[in-house]
Amino acid sequence: MKIAQNTVVSVNYKLSDAQNNLIEDGAQPMVYLHGGYENTLPKIEEELDGKEVGYSSTIQIEPEDAFGDYDPSLLKVEERSRLPEPLEVGMQFEGVAEGSEDEPTIFTVTEIADDKVVLDGNHPLAGMALRFDLSVIDVRAATEEEIAHGHVHGAHGHHHGHDDMDDGEEGDHFRSQPLN
Repeated sequence: MKIAQNTVVSVNYKLSDAQNNLIEDGAQPMVYLHGGYENTLPKIEEELDGKEVGYSSTIQIEPEDAFGDYDPSLLKVEERSRLPEPLEVGMQFEGVAEGSEDEPTIFTVTEIADDKVVLDGNHPLAGMALRFDLSVIDVRAATEEEIAHGHVHGAHGHHHGHDDMDDGEEGDHFRSQPLN
């Protein structure tokens, strides 16, 4: 089966920077719904469109087609007392960036000083050209439910359980999620 609109694609991948320094080894395959559902980068979809199981390729994606350029205005210094304890570098919090008209932004703790914390609202891969080694391992027709929901269900896909509900207290200004 060829990769086309409304197919579920499983791809083994390795992600490196432009200098070939490994960023992620893709221990689990990337499984996504093909066809503009924003489940993967558009340049990856473009590369794989019309291909079949067994196709392999290495592509480089520039920042503007990946996670954008690094935006220094998304760097914030906050009072440590405004954030929950224990606090560690790598933790993430949802907040509002200045001038973003209340659009939520995920900020990552990048530095901790005595009473100040540096938060970065850029995606960790912003400003980087990325190199993907791709190998298609499976292609199947998407189910009607997957198409309706706009994402893959089942193994390596999305599950509609209640385990992922946010259990934060009402009024929380930040939600923490340590990076793995």
